[in-house]
Amino acid sequence: MAIRFFSTHLYWSLLILSIYLHASDATQNYNVLKFGAKGNGVTDSTQAFIKAWAAACGSEESTTIYVPKGRHLLGSMAFKGDCKNSDITIRIDGTLVAPADYRILGQADNWLSFEGVSGVSIIGGALDAKGTALWNCKDKGTKCPNGATSLRFTNSNNIKINGLLSLNSQMFHIVFNGCQNVRVEGVRVIAAEIALTQMNLWVEVVTCGPGHGISIGSLAKDMDEEGVQNVTIKNTTFIGTQNGLRIKSWARPSNGFVQGIRFIDVVMRNVQNPIIIDQNYCPHNLNCPGR
Repeated sequence: MAIRFFSTHLYWSLLILSIYLHASDATQNYNVLKFGAKGNGVTDSTQAFIKAWAAACGSEESTTIYVPKGRHLLGSMAFKGDCKNSDITIRIDGTLVAPADYRILGQADNWLSFEGVSGVSIIGGALDAKGTALWNCKDKGTKCPNGATSLRFTNSNNIKINGLLSLNSQMFHIVFNGCQNVRVEGVRVIAAEIALTQMNLWVEVVTCGPGHGISIGSLAKDMDEEGVQNVTIKNTTFIGTQNGLRIKSWARPSNGFVQGIRFIDVVMRNVQNPIIIDQNYCPHNLNCPGR
């Protein structure tokens, strides 16, 4: 009986192993180094990443784009959809680095943009947008570019982001616009502040500090805007921030609105403004509307 059990167990183990190997073989793997990328932080690897995406997008099988350890210098780029498969994983063990001159990236709306994609997953890694120099430029009141959003998904669905670190974005860290079925887990953001301008958003287990806290808005930047609704922020801790929970709006006419907002189980330690609603938002007090 013991021998029969062992044989059956061994048979199923070999069968499972066979299925696993078969599934692995069916996944196409594209290492960006094979397309010319250099992880030395100096060589521009933009074209190598574009070529890797083109290969993955054109494959009819599940694909993985692999970014090994190192610092990979990248300019602004857009990853277009209409791919032959809807299962592309970008696995990052290294760091994607923006150009040292903030004006290069600052002239673009986005650093890394995904448009019309389906079934894209970003696993691990870090984005270093080097936004500090641009912030310093703006603090001096000199003429500076607006800055680029680090990672944007537009008109996309079935998106997963897990374990990503976003450092010092020039503008927004991660933006989803017109997307469905998005799951973000284990993401860390290191920068001055966090702002929310989305609908149907669930944020849980976040620690902020130091910085500005979590803001909704700013609203009323334009007359026609969608507004913010159905946002839940749960199990959040603020430590040494200027603000805790903040809603900010310019003092000008707008169709924008805020509704359906829930803050649950929030802990604040040494926070200057735990809860603040500012309807006269005007950074630096320059050219403020209504004044």
